[in-house]
Amino acid sequence: MSRVIIIGCGGVAQVAIHKCCQLDSVFTDLCIASRTIEKCDKVKKELEGKTKTNITTCKIDTNNFDELVKLFKEYKPEIVMNLGMPYQNLIIMDACLECNCHYLDTAAYEPEDVNEPNWRKDYERRVKEKNFTAYFDYKYQWEYDKKFKEKGLIALLGCGFDPGVTQAYVAYAKKHEFDRIDTLDILDCNGGDHGYPFATNFNPEINLREVSSEGAYYENGKWISVPAMSIKKEYNFDGVGMKDMYLLHHEEIESIAKNYPEIKRIKFYMTFGESYLRHMNCLENVGLLSTKAIDFNGQKIVPIQFLKALLPDPASLGPRTHGKTNIGCIFRGVKDGKEKTYYIYNMCDHQESYKEVGSQAVSYTTGVPAMCGAMLILKKIWTTPGSKTVEEFDPDPFIEALDKYGLPKTESYNPVMVD
Repeated sequence: MSRVIIIGCGGVAQVAIHKCCQLDSVFTDLCIASRTIEKCDKVKKELEGKTKTNITTCKIDTNNFDELVKLFKEYKPEIVMNLGMPYQNLIIMDACLECNCHYLDTAAYEPEDVNEPNWRKDYERRVKEKNFTAYFDYKYQWEYDKKFKEKGLIALLGCGFDPGVTQAYVAYAKKHEFDRIDTLDILDCNGGDHGYPFATNFNPEINLREVSSEGAYYENGKWISVPAMSIKKEYNFDGVGMKDMYLLHHEEIESIAKNYPEIKRIKFYMTFGESYLRHMNCLENVGLLSTKAIDFNGQKIVPIQFLKALLPDPASLGPRTHGKTNIGCIFRGVKDGKEKTYYIYNMCDHQESYKEVGSQAVSYTTGVPAMCGAMLILKKIWTTPGSKTVEEFDPDPFIEALDKYGLPKTESYNPVMVD
């Protein structure tokens, strides 16, 4: 019997809720908490009669520590799955420590206001010392490691697909395929078409901040930063076809570089169409991607949050999105003294995802790993306390769970290399 709180009720959270309720022998009691309780109630109603999981809903302000603690102490969850905005990661981790419960999220912490003076000072120091230019990183959450260890609790960071499954793929490759990994390319391809002139497949605020930031990769122990979208490659993705992909910074590069220092070079690529890039560049040029509040008719508004309100809700894209995603890792390394290449990836169909849980594949590929990670903690299969990323745990039960619950792996031993 396990009591779980899911914070958030967007596209990813809705997938995770459906998948948890499919496994009602593990997730026996589930509280859905969001600032928009109407969304929570709608999902609860959809699942009535389809699961034995006892579902409750709650309105919560995740910026209010006292509200979080009150909810956690009253509900007494074993784990809190933070599937809302990464801005609130730290405050929710604090509440979990206060109430002695495990924690899980799907994206690294980043501040809502990147111009906040104290954070900005620390950021500029890291840029100068390490050439680390990303606004999102694990530094702040790794600082919780000792606190979670002392309480015998797990804080599982970035347990989506990328980050998340991609890190498990690295651990799996090192355990089963390589004595030494030399290079890693992470490839994220969304071959889906939703029919809108412009929309994002996950939270617009996070998506657009991530994509418009400087790119970066890790090579020979150093961070190398490049202008946004300045490195472009073509790749022929299984199930999708030939696509343009661009080098981005992504948070799992940071944790993989820390936990697998043998890897000489780590790069992350994501596919984008020309229409998406034209729209994004236009929005950036007129200031709509800014996180700095401006005065408008006597009110303070944040341009990117205003833009988010204008764009289609990613949770609404399911019925109109067709095509597949293909996300995975390509390795070059050594096994038994011989050079070797290896590619492990997953393909996920947008319409099949929608038929199963009512969401498109981008949400599905994030929500399913979140459920699997929580399941392994609840079943005491993953037990190492502390603030950890996915590759720090045994990958086998996680990969087996993904195979079983909707995201099966495909392997290639002679892949086309990116470089």
